[in-house]
Amino acid sequence: MHKPVQWGVLGASKFAAQQMGPAIHAAHGARFAGLATSDPAKAGPFQQFCPDVRVYQGYDDLLTDPDIEAVYIPLPNHLHVEWSLKALDAGKHVLCEKPMTMHADEFDTLIAKRDQTGLLAAEAYMIVHHPQWQLVRRLIADGAIGKLVHVTGAFSYDNRADTGNIRNRPETGGGGLRDIGVYVIGSARFATGQEPTSVSGAIRWENDVDVFTEINAQFPGFTYTTYVSTRMHPHQEMVFHGEGGVIRMTAPFNARVFGEARVELHRPGLEVQVTRFPGDDHYKTQVEAFCRSVRDGDDYPCTLEFARGTQEVIDRVFDSATSL
Repeated sequence: MHKPVQWGVLGASKFAAQQMGPAIHAAHGARFAGLATSDPAKAGPFQQFCPDVRVYQGYDDLLTDPDIEAVYIPLPNHLHVEWSLKALDAGKHVLCEKPMTMHADEFDTLIAKRDQTGLLAAEAYMIVHHPQWQLVRRLIADGAIGKLVHVTGAFSYDNRADTGNIRNRPETGGGGLRDIGVYVIGSARFATGQEPTSVSGAIRWENDVDVFTEINAQFPGFTYTTYVSTRMHPHQEMVFHGEGGVIRMTAPFNARVFGEARVELHRPGLEVQVTRFPGDDHYKTQVEAFCRSVRDGDDYPCTLEFARGTQEVIDRVFDSATSL
């Protein structure tokens, strides 16, 4: 039996308290050992599920602790590269929230630092660790819907009332495309194994933050259209439409939180096969995959190179987009 990987978290974000902190605490092969926050009151929600977690007054204090082996970084987007590099320099493995960078070329520095240190560094792109996405990838590869013709996607929520939210502030890397565009774009790349040959978009801006983005792309074997928004009723869906069937996903990105994850396979004759995933926690399986890679050397299923590819598409959308 391996000793559990000792994890530290940089920053007491709400998401870390509600999702990733509990996932690290529950994951096999992991131990939630430390939390860095300058506000002791913010440690309370973490101590409720992990009473013995050590609280550090600053991020550097946590990084200099030799007992901490891996760090999870849920800081605002514009701080991700800086603290990922600092963590790697401190000898820590890194799992950083998406988007890990603001621009694709910033991944080059992270990849070079990863290779130099020999440590594991990854973007926290949890959906690829969920069995529903592994099933969809397999169905497409096995020809369950015949030749893939078109992919559509959607991801939206409404946070207009939360004016102070970092997602509504341009100086912290806010906006819908960086926050949730990674899902509709990266998931299509993951499921099909293809890269877009052309990309275009249209964006509606509000206070210098993108609040609605429509994306159109051409992949080598299929066409693609999707949208993301932070000003619409919550909704998420991915549909893969082939010549011989359709795959529809009902909760592709926030399984269990948005609703039960279901993969519908629509076949000729109006046959519908439904596979349900009522209890799978992709945050927990993400941490477990990370720990197996650290301890056993297993290949990690979502590399920095893959994350760079998604960010490159996002950059292309921003560069090509017209204003709505």
